[in-house]
Amino acid sequence: MESWVDVVSGKEVKTRQVDKMHQSALTIHEFQAFTEACLASPLYKKAVAEFNLPEGFVVTIDPWPYGGDAEIVPRYTQGLCFAKDARSGNEDSNHYPYPLPIIPVLDTFSKEIVRIDRLATGGREDGLAYGTHKKNVLDHCSPGEYVPELLSQLLRTDVKPLNVIQPEGPSFQVDGNLIEWQKWRFRVGFNPREGATLHDVRYDGRSVLYRLSLSEMTVPYGDPRPPFHRKQAFDFGDAGAGRAANNLALGCDCLGVIKYFDAVLQEPDGTASVSKNVVCLHEQDNGIGWKHTNFRTQRAVVTRLRELVVQFIITLANYEYIFAYKLDQAGGISIETRATGIVSVVNIDPGKTSPWGNVVSSGALAQNHQHLFCIRIDPAIDGQNNTVVTEESLPMPISKKFNPYGSGYEVKQTVIKNSQFFDASPQTNLTVKMTNPSKMNPVSGRSVSYKFIPTPSQLILADPESIMTKRAQFAQHHVWVTKYKDGEFWAGGEFTNQSKKEVDGVADAVARNENVENDDVVVWNTFGLTHNPRVEDWPVMPVEIHQIHLRPADFFTANPAIDVPGFKNNASVLADEALKSCCESGDVQQAPASHLQGTGPDFDPKSKL
Repeated sequence: MESWVDVVSGKEVKTRQVDKMHQSALTIHEFQAFTEACLASPLYKKAVAEFNLPEGFVVTIDPWPYGGDAEIVPRYTQGLCFAKDARSGNEDSNHYPYPLPIIPVLDTFSKEIVRIDRLATGGREDGLAYGTHKKNVLDHCSPGEYVPELLSQLLRTDVKPLNVIQPEGPSFQVDGNLIEWQKWRFRVGFNPREGATLHDVRYDGRSVLYRLSLSEMTVPYGDPRPPFHRKQAFDFGDAGAGRAANNLALGCDCLGVIKYFDAVLQEPDGTASVSKNVVCLHEQDNGIGWKHTNFRTQRAVVTRLRELVVQFIITLANYEYIFAYKLDQAGGISIETRATGIVSVVNIDPGKTSPWGNVVSSGALAQNHQHLFCIRIDPAIDGQNNTVVTEESLPMPISKKFNPYGSGYEVKQTVIKNSQFFDASPQTNLTVKMTNPSKMNPVSGRSVSYKFIPTPSQLILADPESIMTKRAQFAQHHVWVTKYKDGEFWAGGEFTNQSKKEVDGVADAVARNENVENDDVVVWNTFGLTHNPRVEDWPVMPVEIHQIHLRPADFFTANPAIDVPGFKNNASVLADEALKSCCESGDVQQAPASHLQGTGPDFDPKSKL
């Protein structure tokens, strides 16, 4: 049963009966109950007693979503089990290097462990076989610490401070959740499922986006040995990105002059709680914005590319994700995802390797997996009625009439008339344009638009008939175009926890085959990372960065950043007195060969030569 409550009056205003096949998102209370149930379970204690753990080790559990199953089962939660070396007395000692080959399964309603799933620990030669491990299952495992006080090597001593200093303060203004910066004006929201969202995004008074959000992500694991066929997380739908958001720390997660935003989240019992500092707002320098050197006079004019960053970070057991919306002075918006944290590992027998992952530490197999994100873009390009157009650059055959030397290529545009999906095409530089056909650019004569080039990242690898793929149909294509519908926010459907298929997700929205030409449209972009782990990902992986760039295309009459002043950064100093500075607007540079290409000096065509 779903219930809608008017928070002002405190009265229930609507209810809806939910199909029994659906499960609501997991809560922190269920995770806490999982550990308590394991400690009280004779079944679990017996399973742990089968192993000879090293002296001074204790068992710890990471609760996980149960995943999809062919059968309709009760509300279940499963747990990944590890041992932790408690001899140091440091609570932050890393337990992930010591995986145990068991998964307890909890019936949430009875609060009992109903079974223990056994895990295969074999290698390439063992196939799907079980029971190849010995009782001393951790004797070949090695520590993998990451907190500074437990590292086996010394920290680097040659890293000098690098500070972001804004002596006059930031260039943004904040009024509640309304943000204004460099001709941009928008509101930032936050909810338990999506985390930070952007609303009513405008540039210089003109509407660009109605709403921008991260809709869903799924992490399917590619180890076919049961029960790993159920190892698939929907981090937004199963648990909620907003609920997993970090409380950000000044000087660590965001640098410079920072504005933090708190969020009010509801608890499972309906009460509200304040989560502090879950979103940070700050400016950052991203290198040169634009530059030109007049090779005749050697005068260089250069400006920096400054970005306004709206960022939040989530932690989901072993993994961290850093999400950022970045707005720039040239009218661009980038959506960035960074994956870091600790790769998920299972036990592997000593001396063995596996086709289903990589041994990143002795006894620890990091399983192959994917991170597939879906961004929901609700455009409002100079108004609500927009049209999506794909643009492809195609070679032209040699033709005496149209292409006599074979140097030409054509640009093909296709209007998306009905809801549909399509995929990235780097061979044709497929570009998605969100246009307003009723507003023409006075210079080009074309419809005003914003564009992005879908990243040709790999889509879901699980078989199309597998439950993994059926419950994540949004991960089968890069771009989906649908007609706006109230309440339709979730690419994988509203209910992903223990789902067997995607219901009321983006695939169902496309299946309605509705008109999307000159209408209120929504564009969904799926992209991601196929992560076949490497040893360098251990014990904590360096960030893997992916970005989608929304850029104006004939939206303005010129470069909107042409008026950005080229300040000389007086805080910059020479590392070596032999180096020369040339970054000031209007400075004359020495003339390298690249500056000497041209037609020669100017001349007056009316003069006599």
